[in-house]
Amino acid sequence: MPSRPIISRLRLLRIAALSPSSSALPRYRHRVLVSPGASLPLRFSAAVPPLVRPVAAGFALFSMAAASSAASVHDFTVKDASGKDVDLSTYKGKVLLIVNVASQCGLTNSNYTELSQLYENYKGQGFEILAFPCNQFGGQEPGTNEEIVQFACTRFKAEYPIFDKVDVNGDNTAPIYKFLKTSKGGLFGDNIKWNFSKFLVDKEGRVVERYAPTTSPLSIEKDIKKLLGNS
Repeated sequence: MPSRPIISRLRLLRIAALSPSSSALPRYRHRVLVSPGASLPLRFSAAVPPLVRPVAAGFALFSMAAASSAASVHDFTVKDASGKDVDLSTYKGKVLLIVNVASQCGLTNSNYTELSQLYENYKGQGFEILAFPCNQFGGQEPGTNEEIVQFACTRFKAEYPIFDKVDVNGDNTAPIYKFLKTSKGGLFGDNIKWNFSKFLVDKEGRVVERYAPTTSPLSIEKDIKKLLGNS
């Protein structure tokens, strides 16, 4: 048995294991003895990863699986502004422009005005606009679905469908937006940068182009005409 002087020269480092009822998790569960001036041991126990709330984790995994298994936009079902399911396969054979919209943005007037012009010009040729309200950018879409639809239809004569408000970034990203972003990443990463980001989808439901929020809807007209077979 070592003498007291020897023991006194040892420095005991202990990271205590917490009880199971604790809200925190211990990073290490070993006692480590280190002599003065000695280097730390080379072998450590692996850090225990933090817990992920089951509900959030389940939603994230489900959304990721849904997006990764989809082959086209037509594989998704979304909610309309009244909460009813809409199977996007109903848009097979049509060219789609999918936009995250907001009512109080500096881009609102120009985008809504030009979107209505595009829709009026090409709705009879197999073109549809799918608008998804989103309140993640500056809180600029705070209203209810009913208020959003009334605003767009009254002020800008929007005749295209406006869907349920969604998240386009973060843990609660709508599966359709996970798919869109995976299909066409942005210049500085996949995340949607601001209101009125745009995705152009061909008749087979494939994402063929992505446009920045500042891209004018009318400047996309030539790309729409090409997919419609008008060029």
